[in-house]
Amino acid sequence: MKIRKIIQLFSFFLLFVISITFIATNITLVPTEDALSKYGSRGEEVKKIQRVLKNQGLYNGNIDGIFGKQTQNAVRTFQKNNGLAVDGIAGPKTLKAMGISSSSSSSSNREGDVYLLARIISAEARGEPYKGQVAVGAVVLNRVKSPSFPNTLSGVIYQKGAFTAITDGQFNQPISDSAYKAARDALNGWDPTNGCLYYYNPKKTSNKWMHSRPIITVIGNHRFCK
Repeated sequence: MKIRKIIQLFSFFLLFVISITFIATNITLVPTEDALSKYGSRGEEVKKIQRVLKNQGLYNGNIDGIFGKQTQNAVRTFQKNNGLAVDGIAGPKTLKAMGISSSSSSSSNREGDVYLLARIISAEARGEPYKGQVAVGAVVLNRVKSPSFPNTLSGVIYQKGAFTAITDGQFNQPISDSAYKAARDALNGWDPTNGCLYYYNPKKTSNKWMHSRPIITVIGNHRFCK
C-alpha cells in the first residue's frame, strides 16, 4: 500500500513537470513568431516599414500601422530590389536592410545604424579616400539632425531623390570593410565636413542649385557644402 502511494505521488509529480515544461516551451515560442511583421500585423514597427517603403516610392497607402496587402506587395518589391528572399515578411534581414531594428536593445539599434550607414557610404563614396567616406556618413547624420530632412537614418537615406545610389543599383552592391569603419567613426562624432548637408562630384553633377552652394571643404572628388 505504501509503495502504491509513492508510485502515485511520483506519477503526479512527473505529470506536473511535463505540464510546466510544455507551457514554458510555448511561452518561449510566441515572441519569436510575433517578432516578424507580416500580413495582418499592426503597430509602430509596421508604421516604420511603411515610411521607408513610401520614401522609396514603393508604397502609396496611408501610414496606418496596418500590414495589409499593399504593404505586403511593397515589402516584396523592396526585398527583390535589395537581393533578399522575396516572401513579403519583414523579418530580421529585411528590417536590417530598411534600417529598422527588430530589437529594442541599444546595441541592436547601434548595429542596425552602422549597417545602413555603411551601405550608403560604400555606395556613394566607393573609391574615395577614407576621410571622404567618413564625410559622406557625416552628411547623412547631419541631415538626420536638420529640421529640413527626415529625422531618422532610414528616412534620410531612403528619401526619394536624395541619393542616386538608391536608384542606380550601387546601394545593393557588397559593402566595403572601410565603409563599416567609416560609419562607426561618423556615428562616434567625427565630422570632416563641419556640419555640411550636401556633397557632390562636379564632374558628375550639372545641377545649378548644387553648384551655387557655398563650398566648405573638398575631400577627394566630392565638394561638401551647406
